[in-house]
Amino acid sequence: MDRPMPSPRMVLFAVLGTVVYLGPAVLGWGGFGAFFAHPARIALVAVTVVLTVASLFSGGNISPGEREDRGNRWVLAVFTVLGLLGAYVPAWTDRTELWTLDGDTMRWIGVVIFALGGVLRLWPVFVLGRLFSGLVAIQPGHRLVTDGIYGVIRNPSYLGLMIGALGWALAFRSAIGVVLALLNLLPLVARIRAEERLLADQFGAEYEAYRGRTWRLVPGVC
Repeated sequence: MDRPMPSPRMVLFAVLGTVVYLGPAVLGWGGFGAFFAHPARIALVAVTVVLTVASLFSGGNISPGEREDRGNRWVLAVFTVLGLLGAYVPAWTDRTELWTLDGDTMRWIGVVIFALGGVLRLWPVFVLGRLFSGLVAIQPGHRLVTDGIYGVIRNPSYLGLMIGALGWALAFRSAIGVVLALLNLLPLVARIRAEERLLADQFGAEYEAYRGRTWRLVPGVC
């Protein structure tokens, strides 16, 4: 699948998104000097930057395509609020030692989980390329992808999002951050249901058969 080079607009969007996400964390930890005083937090930023750069070459987009469920856009606002809280609060609780978990071991476990979640989040985007949109939409030439990781679970990128959010919270040893990460499940389930309705309407029996032999999010669970 041909993948266009990232446009200046995409690069700007990615840079601003990264700054908006990392900025509250730096603020929560009391500034650049305090934040970057620990190697685990440096590693967390490095992983974030690498994932952001990789995402520019995935082929994904935020196009409404040929058909979009606009009624689901509220989910994006909820994700934004939870994302900003999830960026700031864990860093703040880490600095103030409020409801923290374990010590440095937990930080590094969190960094690893965050990285694994980020890879799982991006892997399906690379598989789908231009068919992947940040909106609930049918793209031109849309087809069902049912092999590889999609042969097991239907929403691997969303599983990666949850794992990444959990890893971020653990990298700051934050019990409150874990709760905020889990709250993402509420808009996520709404998003998944909207996508599945749209795909079922678009592909009919083909999608129903696919849904009958795969898991929605976690193999063996749901």
